[in-house]
Amino acid sequence: MKVFITGSSGLIGSELVSYFDQRAMSVVGTDNNMRADFFGPEADTRWNLRRLMETTRHFRTYDTDVRDHQALRRLFQEEGPFDLVVHCAAQPSHDLAARRPLDDFGINATGTLNVLEATRQRSPDAVFVHMSTNKVYGDAPNELPLKELPQRWEYAREEDFVGIGEQMRIDSSKHSIFGASKVAADVMVQEYGRYFGMKTCCLRCGCLTGPNHSAVELHGFLSYLVKIQLQESTYQIYGYKGKQVRDNIHSYDVATAIEAIYRHPRVAAVYNLGGGRANSCSILEAFQTVEKLTGKKVKYQYHERPREGDHVCYISNLARFQSHYPEWTITRSLNDIFVEIIKAWQERLNS
Repeated sequence: MKVFITGSSGLIGSELVSYFDQRAMSVVGTDNNMRADFFGPEADTRWNLRRLMETTRHFRTYDTDVRDHQALRRLFQEEGPFDLVVHCAAQPSHDLAARRPLDDFGINATGTLNVLEATRQRSPDAVFVHMSTNKVYGDAPNELPLKELPQRWEYAREEDFVGIGEQMRIDSSKHSIFGASKVAADVMVQEYGRYFGMKTCCLRCGCLTGPNHSAVELHGFLSYLVKIQLQESTYQIYGYKGKQVRDNIHSYDVATAIEAIYRHPRVAAVYNLGGGRANSCSILEAFQTVEKLTGKKVKYQYHERPREGDHVCYISNLARFQSHYPEWTITRSLNDIFVEIIKAWQERLNS
């Protein structure tokens, strides 16, 4: 088994490198550390690359930019053909996309097309998994009736309790520039499956998290919140009274989901993937959990205006994925995630 991973020094990419390094004969990754360019020195992922180089046996790394189609083709020619291609590289921020729309679209949309085409030409039998996002739905989820509870917003109707399913529309909604570029990528991945018969899959993810996140204010909800609290800095809340809800999935559970897809692939598959109802929390609830686990209060500043196109309450409905892959399940609870992230940040901040 030969695996290719873009964004291999990021949260999900690095988890996949470690996971498949124990299961594959070859793991090839590419990451040009654009996260540091986007978000500054705190987002630099080279520490994570060093960790991978010290702990893996079958991993080779490149700094190829996914916007460079010719370089990708050469890489596939030299290292392929691959059995599994996982596309994790992305510009991940709502706010930064509005300031740098050409970079955002070039990486998220054109970059995805480049990886798809390199796969079609050089590894046509590979399983192709694209890390999409729940932001492809834009703000359409905000049209679901909600009720306000003391610490969170909650779905008002019983039929919405398990969360957002794949039938939610992706058009006629406000996506943010980031969401629009991810829609373009998502649809193209599906089209390469339907048109060319490739084994493609889009994972429309909720909040991805884990201990190996180079988290910053513009991206990395739980990890950034923990870092700010441990540093005794001030967390910024934007709108919805801090009661906005997200479901959180550990990067390890994403890796096991991708292995399940590889074992039993489909053509042009689309799944919502997140922590589900059990791993959902609001910002205020996250504050309470971190305070309980560390004994430190979280300082925050509230801004009335929410981020453009932001979700008020988003919980991933996992029913379709679990029906197709019944052997897969969430293994890291929300509390497990908090404990692991707190420990990781304590070690990083004290080193």
